[in-house]
Amino acid sequence: MTDEERTAAARERAAAEERSVFSHEPVAPDATRAYGDHPDQVVDFYAPPAGPAPAPLVVVVHGGAWRAPYDRLHVTPFARFLARRGFAVAVPEYRRGGAAQGEAGRWPQTLDDVAAALDALPRLAAEALGGRADTGRTVLTGHSAGGHLVLWAAARHLLPEGSPWRAAAPPRIRGVVALAPIADLGAAEKLEVCGHAALQFLGGPDLFEERRPHADPVLLVPTGIATAVVQGGEDADVPPPVAESYARAAALAGEVVGVTLLEGVGHFPLIDPAADACAVVAEEIAQLAW
Repeated sequence: MTDEERTAAARERAAAEERSVFSHEPVAPDATRAYGDHPDQVVDFYAPPAGPAPAPLVVVVHGGAWRAPYDRLHVTPFARFLARRGFAVAVPEYRRGGAAQGEAGRWPQTLDDVAAALDALPRLAAEALGGRADTGRTVLTGHSAGGHLVLWAAARHLLPEGSPWRAAAPPRIRGVVALAPIADLGAAEKLEVCGHAALQFLGGPDLFEERRPHADPVLLVPTGIATAVVQGGEDADVPPPVAESYARAAALAGEVVGVTLLEGVGHFPLIDPAADACAVVAEEIAQLAW
């Protein structure tokens, strides 16, 4: 096979993976609660099967390069997949970039929303699911840009003094499972990930370096929180070097971040209930939650 043929085959595989994950019908939640007044400031909840004890709570933060066309609906089949495996699941929405301009994220609203949603989750989960969710066993997971957001949320206690999102203490969670995360905004920008989404998210070249300490997970280690990364080895959307750069930075800071590299897997199977990779993700979550 020539290089051109290999490239064409890789593109077709990636396109097929994307078609598969977006082919699933959205799944209506069991309950929805608001954490603010904006229409995007809501959390959908999926109840676990009835059992003798509360189930761990998995928070699923969707990706989509922080851009408006990609909302939480495309991860709702993944949320149901996790709920059927015994987890209580929360799927927060957040404000994203303007649809007309194709911008990645809103500064500071995207981070405002993620911080507010996670701060409100224990109360909202109790309201929505009652005693069926054990918020003391919470695991954060997020895909792509959502992977960035969960890594950032777990590191808010390391944000610079004066940062509006700085937390006084680490979050009370069991851990983070980041899926093909945009975990190093600098590395992502060098690789032009998602059409320079990281650069757009931070406000362009004039603000990129100024804002990175407030938003880039690679600069916020060690967190002291168990963290795992699941990455497709053939991911062309967020290539493996982005996650690997984050894991190296964590190691240099004295923290071990486990990276599970799935050969022959691209960007989307990690959240596709029809793909084998999704079962690997569920097992990584279970290892932290239980």
